[in-house]
Amino acid sequence: MKSIEIKSNNRENTGKTSTNSLRKEGNVPCVLYGGNEVVHFSAKEIGFKDLVYTAAAHTVVLDFGDKKVNAILQDIQFHPVTDKILHADFYELFDDKPVTMEIPVILSGSAPGVMNSGGVLSRNKRKIRIKALPGNLPDSIDVDISSLELGDKYYTSQVDDEDFEILHPDNTVICQVRTSRASMVLPEDEEGVEGEEGVEGEEGTEAAEGAESKGSDAEASKGSDAEAPKDESKES
Repeated sequence: MKSIEIKSNNRENTGKTSTNSLRKEGNVPCVLYGGNEVVHFSAKEIGFKDLVYTAAAHTVVLDFGDKKVNAILQDIQFHPVTDKILHADFYELFDDKPVTMEIPVILSGSAPGVMNSGGVLSRNKRKIRIKALPGNLPDSIDVDISSLELGDKYYTSQVDDEDFEILHPDNTVICQVRTSRASMVLPEDEEGVEGEEGVEGEEGTEAAEGAESKGSDAEASKGSDAEAPKDESKES
């Protein structure tokens, strides 16, 4: 795994006033765990650019001037409004001591279920948490999706590598090929259109029959009105 070097300075004061002063100067208060003692230090915020603002995973070399320490970024805190880095925790690495880390998943190949069957590829896990010795930490976990048909899923149990242990259940889905929503909705829409046309046809027939009925009633009414005066004249 690739490493990123960060210039670091030990901190003598760890109070709130000292911490705020560091941040105003563009530094990040940090803590290093995992060794014989906890180390409080600071580093320039710009030095975190290639470590934090990337999807790739890296180890870190903390350069204190007189010594260098291999570590991994364990936790980081951001300001809720400005997104400035407020604090960072690191964990020291030892060659014979396994560590836990999240590794990005890289998909390769083309799924037949997408290319030939109109499915949609859904990514359930973009990173996988693993446990391994520092020397065995991979840059990424490669997943070949070239055999995924419509409805198929790729599970963590299918990732076969003896150099690390995956810290997820075997039935955890990394990615899958789903039926597209468009193909599921289209037949229903077509049936709906046909149904609407049928309803309109029935309504049109009923309306026409109603109109004919009204017309015949109106003619009958006119006929009776016309005959009434003749009866009155005979009586007179």
